[in-house]
Amino acid sequence: MTTKNYDIAIIGGGMVGASLALLITQQKPDWLIALLEARPFADEDQAQYQPSFDARSTAIAQGSIEILRELGVWESLAEHATAIAQVHVSDAGHFMGGLIDASTYDLDAVGYVIPNAWIGRVLLAQLQTKSNIHLFAPVRVEKLIPQQAGAQLIVKSGNDVFELTTKLAVVADGGDSPLRKSLGIDSNTKDYGQTALIANIAYTEAHRGVAYERFTAQGPLALLPLGESSKAKESALVLTLPRDQAAEIVELSDEAFLQHLQTRFGNRLGKFTRVSQRYAYELKLVTASEQIRSHIVLVGNAAHFLHPVAGQGFNLSLRDCVCLVDVLIQGEASGQQIGELSVLQDYLTRQALDQTLTIEFSDKLVRMFSSSSLPLIALRHLGFVGLDLLPAVKSQFAAQTMGTAGAKFL
Repeated sequence: MTTKNYDIAIIGGGMVGASLALLITQQKPDWLIALLEARPFADEDQAQYQPSFDARSTAIAQGSIEILRELGVWESLAEHATAIAQVHVSDAGHFMGGLIDASTYDLDAVGYVIPNAWIGRVLLAQLQTKSNIHLFAPVRVEKLIPQQAGAQLIVKSGNDVFELTTKLAVVADGGDSPLRKSLGIDSNTKDYGQTALIANIAYTEAHRGVAYERFTAQGPLALLPLGESSKAKESALVLTLPRDQAAEIVELSDEAFLQHLQTRFGNRLGKFTRVSQRYAYELKLVTASEQIRSHIVLVGNAAHFLHPVAGQGFNLSLRDCVCLVDVLIQGEASGQQIGELSVLQDYLTRQALDQTLTIEFSDKLVRMFSSSSLPLIALRHLGFVGLDLLPAVKSQFAAQTMGTAGAKFL
């Protein structure tokens, strides 16, 4: 069995794992990094990227844009980004609501919506320019074995098996993280009893760069502008459904589904005319009981898997990665080993506030606005009054939405 030696091995080459690899190499180009991914990376020699109506998208908060700009990838990402000029928050059946406007904060946009396929291609292209990052895909990490000064990975590639040793193993293999389970790390799960239906929607009126957070008796929904222009007439939809109703809604014809959505959302965007392929996901808040061990750290959805309606997941993970890189470099400068437990504990301590604020914001938003309990209904109406009339409340809500609450950037 051949052995490969690395300073850092990142298991999971998705958006978080790829971003972390770039953040590390930007600061420490002499560190040797292995990025291991279960699925093949996109082939840059294939046909030119074409945005698809069916593509899934991610909302990139304003704070994350600063990080991506530092990485040198924002200019490319912006080629297929749709600006969110405003976020409109409302509760079905009630007039009170709130509006977060980028101009209030002297910004061009609150954030941007970018197709995941384009994010992946841009990050991959940047990864391939870094000689200290070695890409392994498709591979499967069969075992992650902690060692005194690092970790050993047993990796399977087709019919071949090789060994990889590293000073720090970063687990970024998703919310259902097989490696987290194999390490015996428990997860704390809060089941919302909901299913998220994700699709793209077309309609008759221009979205004008407005993102909508709409709360209804059946649960919240979000519409994020797409089309790379404020004049475009399509959005990415996250529709939250009670789990016992989800199967019925998922199986509706396109025409019946659009009518259901129209009833829940209203006519702000005119008539809904087209829906892409629909994807359904059970919604749970999953947090790892441990994020660090000696020479091992969990990041991304492996560490915390959030409800998608608030659009916080990737943005929080990106801030986690910035903090992690910062403490790793500081630790090395003070003579500590890469991945030493005291260094990782410093990371967890420094990022605890941001994680707590963001996770609680997402969780409380969902629970309060998915409830039919009269006290919670009263509270959320008071919340809308506060959002509309109290600058401090609105500023905190906006800071969380834009990814700047409790965050530290490059």
